Amino acid sequence: MIQVFGTKKCRDTQKALRFFKERGVSVQFRDIAEKAPSPGELDDMARAVGGIDMLVDAEGSAAKKRGLAYMEYDPREELSRDPLLMRTPVVRAGKGQASVGIDEAKWKLFAAL
Repeated sequence: MIQVFGTKKCRDTQKALRFFKERGVSVQFRDIAEKAPSPGELDDMARAVGGIDMLVDAEGSAAKKRGLAYMEYDPREELSRDPLLMRTPVVRAGKGQASVGIDEAKWKLFAAL
């Protein structure tokens, strides 16, 4: 089962959902504004994409509102507190496989699974 984590308003998330729909692949969409990823899901995603820092959208509006550019912080703790700090979309294809942002090459691999 492929999971797409993002928000309804995010254009990149919409692109990911459309990508899989066009290929007839069923996905489970999780709106992080409504339900944040669990700590275990965060850890699994972080391992799959190369570290928790890869999941933080330091240039996004949520990060700018919080002033993350001007402070030292623990990325895991901040993502647990405010899931809207996450770079989207995060696409998971089972344990240990995930991509963050627009990554159509990986999406094709996930769709073939």
